Amino acid sequence: MIAVRLDQSVLYPKVAVLLAAYNGVNYIQQQLESILNQVEIDIKIFISVDVSTDNTFGLCKELAGKQHEISILPYGERFGGAAANFFRLIRDVDFSGFDYVALADQDDIWLEDKLTTACQQIERRGVDAYSSNVLAFWENGKEFLINKAQGSRQYDHFFEAAGPGCTYVLSTKPLLIFKKQMQLQQHLMAKVALHDWLLYAFFRTNNFKWFIDSDYKMLYRQHNDNQVGVNRGWSAFLKRFRLFTSGWYRQQVEIIMGFTGASNPDFHSRIILLKNCNQLRRACSDRIVLFFFILFGLY
Repeated sequence: MIAVRLDQSVLYPKVAVLLAAYNGVNYIQQQLESILNQVEIDIKIFISVDVSTDNTFGLCKELAGKQHEISILPYGERFGGAAANFFRLIRDVDFSGFDYVALADQDDIWLEDKLTTACQQIERRGVDAYSSNVLAFWENGKEFLINKAQGSRQYDHFFEAAGPGCTYVLSTKPLLIFKKQMQLQQHLMAKVALHDWLLYAFFRTNNFKWFIDSDYKMLYRQHNDNQVGVNRGWSAFLKRFRLFTSGWYRQQVEIIMGFTGASNPDFHSRIILLKNCNQLRRACSDRIVLFFFILFGLY
């Protein structure tokens, strides 16, 4: 494990990294090394390990014994998905003494200035949250830039995330408000499938400013065990088609709107959805596809 490069004479931004893990023994050490190698950041990593069939918890415990920047939450709870695991991290970690909170998956690789760039952009732009594009990569050497930096739309936060949650860096104060809302809306939390979508919707609904960077500072590993990966190609389209036609997507939109307390406009109406379709997604191609799904009653 490579030690954190931190000049104790300089006050760097304090960042709490929340890392959700599950059966990650193959990649998590490389990910942790890349996080610990962040430059000009005062960092603390909090890991929550879902009940696994490999030695993820044992490895994390061993690494935490060598690196004081790593802290492991109590093990033994079954979450069944990344969203519930991240919500556990937000609920149980006391990050009130940090400037920012960053989310991390177990299998990516962070460039050394990922957090520095995010913190600087938040400060420079006067925003409350940051996310970015990522460079997806495969073991065979293939790479693909995932572009999520299209301009925001009036209601896009109800219909999509701001990109992969592993790029999120959030100001502490609004995230503490989200944490309180979680406690008030516990009956909805178990129904939320994607934590990054809910966080983006909450921040936007409460008028917290969000910046999506067109640059990338993270290598987004793709493999057979990805819970959410690159949505491209026919197989990805068919998967999304099934989610639409099964009612899953519409249900998630309604759950997220319910959590945020949004009631206007009335997106139960197909006419209102069609009238506002140009404001529902950021990418033009996504807006076109959604329009036809709504038009033909597939939403």
